[in-house]
Amino acid sequence: MSEELRALVTGASSGIGMAFARALHARGERLILVARRRERLESLAADLGGEAHATVVAQDLTAPEAAERLLREMRARGFVVDLLVNNAGVGHTSGLHRQPAEVVRAMVDLNVRALTELTRAFLPDMVARRRGRIVNVASNAAFQPIPYMAVYAATKAYVLSFTEALATELRGTGVQVQALCPGITATEFLEVAQTHRGLLVTRMPMMSAEDVVASSLRGLDRGRLRVIAGLPNRVLAAFQAFVPRGIVRRIAGELYRPRGGVST
Repeated sequence: MSEELRALVTGASSGIGMAFARALHARGERLILVARRRERLESLAADLGGEAHATVVAQDLTAPEAAERLLREMRARGFVVDLLVNNAGVGHTSGLHRQPAEVVRAMVDLNVRALTELTRAFLPDMVARRRGRIVNVASNAAFQPIPYMAVYAATKAYVLSFTEALATELRGTGVQVQALCPGITATEFLEVAQTHRGLLVTRMPMMSAEDVVASSLRGLDRGRLRVIAGLPNRVLAAFQAFVPRGIVRRIAGELYRPRGGVST
């Protein structure tokens, strides 16, 4: 069976993942779309021209051995993953003591464990071929602790640290990695995370998912390891680097503190 290069995008059923799929398709990439919501994936695949252009894999990436199963399925189909976009992620906004255990577990499982296992699954073949690209979607939340999104911000700090460490490990192998750090973005994420309109952070300007992805792909073309999407977010990241940690933490707490009847 002949092998075919593909770009695999997780969390492709909405938001930044869907924007990645559309932008990569416009660049001529053939896609593997991964998420739990099959109907949404199939609708997107149809928009992109059907099976010849986009293959749908409906899968829960937090299930045991999900990464290994996905790798085996790709090999069985003759697909070589040349670009892995680890975009799937979930968040939740409230005090930790209010968050159900399963919600906390889901954040750690998807944002940390699944991303790590997917990277580990597909990386050896990339190194063996001496080519490949991995985009790990972190967040501007990676740069500081965020009260009321404590677990989410910590998982994104992991993604940033993990990706930057990999970049050094992979020097000279032909494999490129990127940590994409978007700020607040106009997607379904805010509703899923229960980041309600009462939070001050939702009054800040939001980037579109399409603009975030355009920043990522420009950075990928230029070999950039860390991509902070949008000038205001780059300014904010620089501000956070020089201001005392306690002040940054208090500001973040005010931005994300639930208001308007939302429990803390």
